[in-house]
Formats: sequence, structure tokens, C-alpha cells
Amino acid sequence: MSEFDPTILHEAAIPPPEEFSSRARVSSITEYDALHRYALEKPEEFWGEQGQLIEWITPPEKTLEWKLPHAQWYVGGKLNVSYNCVDRHIAKHGNKPALLWEAEDGTAIEFTYCELRDLVCRFANAMKDLGVKKGDVVAIYMPMIPELPIAMLACARIGAVHSVVFGGFSAPALADRIHDAKCKLLITADGGYRRGRVIPLKESADEALKSCPTVKHMVVVKRTGEPVAWQQGRDLWWNELVDQFPETCEPEVLDAEHPLFILYTSGTTGKPKGVLHTSAGYLVQCTWSMQNVFDLRDDDIFWCTADIGWVTGHSYIVYGPLSNGASVVMYEGAPDHPKRDRFWRIADRYNVTIFYSSATAVRAFMAWGKQWLEGHDISKIRLLGTVGEPINPAAWKWYYEVIGRKQCPIVDTWWQTETGSILISPLPGATPTKPGSACLPLPGIAARVVNMQGEPVKPGETGYLVIEKPWPSMLRTIYGDDERFRRDYWSRIPGAYFTGDAAQCDKDGYFWVLGRVDDVIKVAGHRLSTMEIESALVSHPSVAEAAVVARPDEIKGEAIVAFVTLRAGQNPTPELKNHLSDHVSKIIGTIARPAEVRFADLLPKTRSGKIMRRLLRELAQKGGISGDTTTLEDIGAIERLAQQKGQEE
Repeated sequence: MSEFDPTILHEAAIPPPEEFSSRARVSSITEYDALHRYALEKPEEFWGEQGQLIEWITPPEKTLEWKLPHAQWYVGGKLNVSYNCVDRHIAKHGNKPALLWEAEDGTAIEFTYCELRDLVCRFANAMKDLGVKKGDVVAIYMPMIPELPIAMLACARIGAVHSVVFGGFSAPALADRIHDAKCKLLITADGGYRRGRVIPLKESADEALKSCPTVKHMVVVKRTGEPVAWQQGRDLWWNELVDQFPETCEPEVLDAEHPLFILYTSGTTGKPKGVLHTSAGYLVQCTWSMQNVFDLRDDDIFWCTADIGWVTGHSYIVYGPLSNGASVVMYEGAPDHPKRDRFWRIADRYNVTIFYSSATAVRAFMAWGKQWLEGHDISKIRLLGTVGEPINPAAWKWYYEVIGRKQCPIVDTWWQTETGSILISPLPGATPTKPGSACLPLPGIAARVVNMQGEPVKPGETGYLVIEKPWPSMLRTIYGDDERFRRDYWSRIPGAYFTGDAAQCDKDGYFWVLGRVDDVIKVAGHRLSTMEIESALVSHPSVAEAAVVARPDEIKGEAIVAFVTLRAGQNPTPELKNHLSDHVSKIIGTIARPAEVRFADLLPKTRSGKIMRRLLRELAQKGGISGDTTTLEDIGAIERLAQQKGQEE
């Protein structure tokens, strides 16, 4: 890996606003240091205390049993996750909004905690009537509608294990996940809306179930009203089903380690990995991180813009916020429909106070320009967050200055599907932040940057990010493949959890995550991180967003191809291409100079905001696309790039 020092791109740390710190849960870096030191020296005592944040049916007898690589947290404890997220708030906050849902067409529905409990109970009873039992796996393939979190919480109530499959996945991808988990029930909708058009989910579900004999019933939410195929005896309408059942359903008493959900994530072999999370440890750490990373208060309106099909939606739309009794905004559609001001319109309408979105979304906002904020009052926002990919310094500063008005701390959060909850992040009232850095590990997280022998690297050197001690929300295994769990996560660097991310630590102990270890380009024997090159490109005032991939080169082995989206008002010219290549050379060195710069009005992304570098790599190497594009937000983005290449040739 290269020796690029990311602090070259950054200025001095920005202290938290004094007014924010004065009211924060953790109010100074001294307080953070003491908490972090205590949690590392006495982790079981620390996490035992955090276990008191949730309500137990039977308190645990022991905080942790650890036999590498398997952990059991809160041993002997009994609880119900659904009860913790809904019922326990009724006495104090029964009429408080739990979900504030907005459809893409502007329709809005509010669900109080009382109303949410009633709906969860009804659907839980319906599933039991369909024969779903404790331990059965239920697949959920839905748009961003209220029935999605309701179904998740209903599964948790009866001890069923949910497997949410992102609504943008194709029928074969859905079938793979259903088959791997041996799901008994599929919950879907007749369709969903995206930029005004209907996504035919029921059609995809029907196709998937042709090869999934374990599924006995499909429950369908009527969202669009479009005609759909129907299989009598198997298919059931949600509303007709739940209307038959009462609004009371006693929550199952479940063990602390009872499986809560399986969530599939991409693997290097191409076969999706079913990441298994259990109940108590996951809920405790989501509850704790929600309180401390977001400095949550009773009157906050929290909006995480992720799709629930990804882990961010699981942990910070559903379980983390609801366990804390928070009010959560949930939006169905695209951020630019019908116009590019949609997010700011929603933030204004619901008086959002905490805004948590992806780094790629922030770069898109920057590319669109700040004029889209005009006419919308976002002054209630007091805290900003980012998730997903590392955020480059230029985008961080734009977010801080334009959206945050230089008054809102930014929590740049690092975590994974496998970690379950945030592990590295500023604490907003305590941590001085550095644009582009995830900053410091949360209390209780033993993070380190090491070489392949497990030895710490020097400040400014690139190494591998590992976690050296277990944490409550950690994955327990890969569903049905414990050997893969051991091999992928615990064998690369023995004794430590291998995150698969490259990172650096600076002289202050701040973490700079550079991207996946396999996101490297080898030019003339030099290994370069794609994140380094992308950060250099986006540091140029003309550039809003960049994605870098490699193509074969007879002389150098690999050559760098940069796909660049310009800021509003900037014109794509041959002169600018050369200037951007020179700019990268100046910042990193001539070895990192892109062989090719290609302008794009929009980079191809998934609906969760992640750039599809796999497709860009295929386009750079082959000149066209043959791979799966079913998860793309806008198929036109890649088609326009392919046409542009053809025209240039």
C-alpha cells in the first residue's frame, strides 16, 4: 500500500461548538478519554453497565463468554427486542410520534408508539396463524413503507428471524437469499414507487419463489394498486389478513443470544454472506451508540436517509432509535424527486434536528448546488452525520458550512454490516473533528491499524484496520457457514477481527479509513488506494464527486481511469481533464496521475447511495456493461457513460 499521508489535505481539528458541548452527554475530550480508558481496562464492567439501558425479563448472569471467534453476550439474560422498542415506551410516551412517514407523492402518515404497538401485535398474530414459529426465518422484500419496520418488529416479537432483502435486488438475488436462509414466509408489496414510476416487486417475488419451495405463504401489501398475478392459497393481502387479529400479542421470552436477523452482504466469492446478529448485545450497543454518537434527546426528530434493506436502516431507523423512544422520519422515495430540494423540504416539514446520510449523498448535494436549500428552513438541524464510504475533506467542509451553517458537529461514522453498530466516530460534544477522518474509536472499541503480522504501523503509514476485543453488537457467524466466518474475519490476522479496510492513524490517534483493502490499483509495482486518488480529485474546486478504477496497461500493469462529476456551473473541457490529472500528480505524485479522466453527469449508484465501481471497472476495461445492473438507482447513468465513450472513439 502507498505511504500517502491524508493529513496533507486537512486543516487543524475543529472543536465542538461550546453551546453543543455544554448540553452533551459526553461534553469534553477529557471525559471521552476517561470513559475510553475505563472501557478498555474493564470491558465487561463497562458493557455490563450499558446493559441497563434496555429492559430485561430475566437479568443476565454474566456479561461475556468469549472463546475466539465466538462470543456470547449477557449470558443467561432473557428479553424481547420488540417489547424494548415499542411497549416499554407506552406509559410515558404512548402518544409520541414513533414513525413520521412520507411517501414519494407527499402523502404523510404519523404513527404514535401506541399505534405502532397495535399494528406490530396484529401482524405478529397473523404470522403465528400462518404457522410461523420461534426460530423460523421470514424474508422481507419491501419498499420503504411503514409495513417494513412493522414486519421486522413483529418477527422480533414472536422470535422469528427476519431477513430483509433490499427492494432493488433482482428476482435471482432474492431467490438466492431466501434459499440460503430456508425462509418459511415472504412479505412483499404489489410494488413500490421510485421517481414516480412503479417498481414491480410482486412480479420479482413471484419469479423468485419458483425456486424456493420452503416458502409456504406470501403476504402482500397493497401499495400501488397495480394488477398483479395471484396464487390462491399461497398469496395473502396484508390488510385483509391483519384485520382478522387482535391488537394484543404477548412478546415471547427469548434468550439474549436468540437470533434476531440475518442480513446478506456481498462476498469476494460472489456468494452473498448471511451475517447473523442476535438479540441482546446488538440491541444494547445500538441503544447506547444512538444515545452517544447522536447525543439523542427526548425532543429530537431523527432522520436517517438510508434504506432499511441495508444495515444502517436496521440499526438507525428501526432498532436504535425506537429502543430509545425517539421520533423517526422515514421517507419512501428518491432524494431528487420531483426536484433536488426534496430532502430539505422534508427536513423543514418535520423540523428534523439530527440528519444522518451517506457520504455519496453529500457529494451529490454539493454537485447540485446550495441554491436547492433556498426557501427551506433547516435551522432546526443541530447535528449532522455521514455513513457508508469515507467522506472526502471537500465534501465534509461543504456539509459543515452549507448544511450545518458552521454550527453543527459532524459525526463521520465508521462501521459495517458485520459490526452491527457504529464503532469509530466522533462524540459530537467531546471530539475535535478533522474533515475526512472518522476520528476516534467509541468507548469499548479496541481498534488498531496493523500490518499482516498484527504489529501496529507508524503514524501516517497505511495498514489494516482491526478490532482486537469483542463488542456486543458483533456478528455471531455467517449463517450456515461458520468456517467462512472463521476464515474471512478471524484468520487473516490471528486474534483480531479483520475488517477488510485499509486505514491510517495520525499522530493524534485519529483514524483515516481509506476504503477496502482490495480497492487498490497497482501502477508499475506501486499500490495506490482508490480512496486517496478520489480524495485528491475532489479536493479540486471544480469537482463534486469522483470514482477511480483500473484498466489493464501493457507497460504499467494497471492504469488509472477517473470518472468525475463536476460541480454546478463547471464545464467539462479537454483542458480541465489535463488540469485534473496534473492536480492529482501534484498532491500524490506522478505515479498516481490518471491515464484517463471521463466526465459524468451522474455516477452509477445503488439506491443506498454507494457508487457501483464494479460497473465502472467493467466499462473502463471492456467498453461496455454486461454485469447485473438491477440495483442501480438510475440505469441511464451507466448507459450515458457507455455512449459517451463510444462517441469519443
